[in-house]
Amino acid sequence: MIDLHTHVLPGIDDGPRDTEGAVALATRAAADGVRVLAATPHVRADHPGVRPEELSERVEHLRGALSAAGVRIEVVGGGEVDIYWAQSATADDLRRVSYGQRGTDLLVETPYAPLHDHFEQLLFQLRARGMRLLLAHPERNSAFQEKPKRLANLVSQGVLVQVTASTLASPKRRTHAFARGLVREGLAHVIASDSHGAGLDRAGLTAGVAALAEVAPRRAQWMVTEAPAAILAGAPLPPPPRDRARRRARWPRG
Repeated sequence: MIDLHTHVLPGIDDGPRDTEGAVALATRAAADGVRVLAATPHVRADHPGVRPEELSERVEHLRGALSAAGVRIEVVGGGEVDIYWAQSATADDLRRVSYGQRGTDLLVETPYAPLHDHFEQLLFQLRARGMRLLLAHPERNSAFQEKPKRLANLVSQGVLVQVTASTLASPKRRTHAFARGLVREGLAHVIASDSHGAGLDRAGLTAGVAALAEVAPRRAQWMVTEAPAAILAGAPLPPPPRDRARRRARWPRG
């Protein structure tokens, strides 16, 4: 499996404070069956320790630590990018925070606050700079919950959607049903952990996939294998497998 959203790089955002914590996070992921881990620290003003020009070196350092610890997992670089930061970012900095520093695919953070009317325009401007966008955990945002069609419109324009494993695996969460609905309706493309390490023990990919066993089991597997692999390669996503028709839950159409 491939996990495209983690805060595994130590000491720069709200992920592990040190290399030991980063190794522990990666060790848990490897035990869960993850073979590729994307290091996607917050790229936004309130995390000044995240400097795009340093990320490649930090990823290399972590790879060395994992190799020394015997953790068999591949780490690729990236970032979880704030949409406002991205508007004024240089082309070089956008490339540095893209997946694998390829300059093709970018993980964009969905704000927790209500979305401004110009959110879609900001995404469009970023896409116009040649980036395919993967929208991180939009299921958490109240604007999308109240008006799913707003998210559906973005997907129809080519924006990809990442839902979080812990949301799928936690029925008591308010966002659980909405996240499952996104997968069922074909509006989600990637399951990721958004793992931050100790103190925020979130469900792994296996739990997220298992939670979709009665909704879209074949698509769930695609969302942690073929789809993220295509994103890392900067390639078109392969067609998702079709699951057998199942009784649909109520889905808001706002």
